[in-house]
Amino acid sequence: MKKLNKLKWVVAIAAAFFVGTTFASKVSAATVNNDYALSSNQGSSLRTSNNVIIAHATAVYAPAKNVAIYENRTWYSNSAYVQYIVGDGGKVYRVGAEGYQAWGAGSWANANAPVQIELAQTYSSSEFKQDYITYVNLLRSSAIKYGIPTDVDSSAWRGVKSHLWITNNVWGDHTDPYGYLASHGITKAQFAHNVKYGFSSSGNNVNPTPTPTPKASKPTNKKAVHVTYALHQKGKNWLNPVKDFGSGSNGFAGVPNSAHDMLYIKASHGSIKYRVHTKEDGWLPWVHKGNKNDTVNGVAGIKGHTIDGVQIVYTTPKGETYQQAYYRSQTTQRTGYLGTCADNGTVSGYDNFAGMLGEPLDRLQIHINDNSKY
Repeated sequence: MKKLNKLKWVVAIAAAFFVGTTFASKVSAATVNNDYALSSNQGSSLRTSNNVIIAHATAVYAPAKNVAIYENRTWYSNSAYVQYIVGDGGKVYRVGAEGYQAWGAGSWANANAPVQIELAQTYSSSEFKQDYITYVNLLRSSAIKYGIPTDVDSSAWRGVKSHLWITNNVWGDHTDPYGYLASHGITKAQFAHNVKYGFSSSGNNVNPTPTPTPKASKPTNKKAVHVTYALHQKGKNWLNPVKDFGSGSNGFAGVPNSAHDMLYIKASHGSIKYRVHTKEDGWLPWVHKGNKNDTVNGVAGIKGHTIDGVQIVYTTPKGETYQQAYYRSQTTQRTGYLGTCADNGTVSGYDNFAGMLGEPLDRLQIHINDNSKY
């Protein structure tokens, strides 16, 4: 973030330690504390272009809470603040508003980053591990949310970027967060690997070297399973059904930039259940059949109500190689597919449903296998 006198920073943060009460709201998998969030008439009013998520470290060993308090109090006088501070054993403190420019890494970075995240520094190994897992998953989920690649510091001008990358490619003199990460044994390669693939809800392990993905064992009783599905275009008709997925306009259900209100899905083998979330009703009941002519038991959705989320679960027949539904979607308000979902939630770092609540779902892809083909 903007370079400040370290002694001034430490003293100011220490002075802020006793300020604030506790109020937290649950968003996604992380608990975000909003006590020190800027009010609607504070901070920049300029919207961002959604091209990068920026990874920072605070450069001072102080509690994340104190950093959040300090940024909230001095955002204008020091012209420095970001959206989130992570620390204190995996906690997340909000300061700036997502999607609006923060003042953390210079004009280009600020204008292109809907989210900038500071990692508070600690000498504690156990606290660092909790902080690091939360930091990585927040960087990753923020990138997915805004349709930004999860690659770290690639040559492309979109992706997750360290402050060092901004310095080397745009402007500045900062090198964070790599020096701090290295002090806890995390290399640049490890950090990039973790952000790209994320951590499970249990945290898995934070290893100095990425663990190679094990080769899949040869299936002993794997059956080919095909899934057929279709969306009903809101205010119009049922669209042609799609089998599995492919490229081009025939490779997904739905119509780009259109809203849809009903969905049916059926599998050629095994059993499948599904449900939809609509803007008007929330999550609707599970459906176990797929028949567009049976709008009571064979279709998910309500005619005229906009679908913005889909959840699917495939059940493999006993004795067969385990398979599951892999699915992903786009919305009318974003370019590119959102993250891939697996029906048992094992796709780390992403929600267990397709869609972005509040945004009409405009296309859907599904396939059933023992691994993702996207």
